[in-house]
Parts: sequence; C-alpha cells; structure tokens
Amino acid sequence: MAESVVVPRNFRLLEELEKGEKGIGDGTVSYGMDDPDDVLMRGWTGTIIGPPNTVHDCRIYSLKIYCSEEYPDRPPSVRFVSRVNMPCVNKNTGEVDAKFPVLGQWNRNYTMETVLSELRRDMASATNRKLPQSAEGSEF
Repeated sequence: MAESVVVPRNFRLLEELEKGEKGIGDGTVSYGMDDPDDVLMRGWTGTIIGPPNTVHDCRIYSLKIYCSEEYPDRPPSVRFVSRVNMPCVNKNTGEVDAKFPVLGQWNRNYTMETVLSELRRDMASATNRKLPQSAEGSEF
C-alpha cells in the first residue's frame, strides 16, 4: 500500500510563494508575503482582478490572507481590504465567511490561489454578478 508524503508547512508555503511571485496562471489572481522577514510566513496579500461582464469588471480587489501555524491542514483566514458586496463577505469587516465552500470544505491540497480563484469565480455567479458595489477604491 502506497503512503502519501505530507509536505511540511514551510516547504508548502515556499512553493506557494514561488508560484505567486512568478505569476503562474492567467494573471487574474495573485498573492505574495506581507513581510519577507516573517519566518513563519503568516501574513499575505492577495489580489483579484474582477471578472469581465460583471459589476466587478476591471476592478482590482485587495485582500489580506492569514495562514496560521495549522495551515495547510486548516484554511487560511481571508479578509477583503477593498470593499465588495457579496453574501460571503462580512459587510462591516470584509472577512470572508468560514462557510464559503472552499474554506468550509477545506482540503489540504487547496492553496491560497484556490481560495482567490474561487472568490473570483463567485463574483461571476448569477447571485453576485450584478450586485450593487461601492465606489471603486473604497475600503473596509
């Protein structure tokens, strides 16, 4: 019977950092460390470019991502800095609800990119694509 290898937290985060810095993917989401001196690699900044043909089109959303010492076994906490109107986002704090599917059904194989991509996909959903938004540049 084959055993799966569990990649240690910091190795996993270094892989994510390298991918985030190289801009691998389609460029609609990105992420990087807040403080390069944080040896525990906890604080991150994420960016989502709003999906086309929605009220989010061409908007740039900034987020803060916190990876506790239990990441990737537990999901990161995610908070929008840029004001956004979505049911999964607390209207006062910008916190993404822990019940948001990718966070609520967390899988160790998910990454920060997974979370950002799922939030972007949710922006384009029938529920969110036409919701009124605050002025561009507004923050929580």
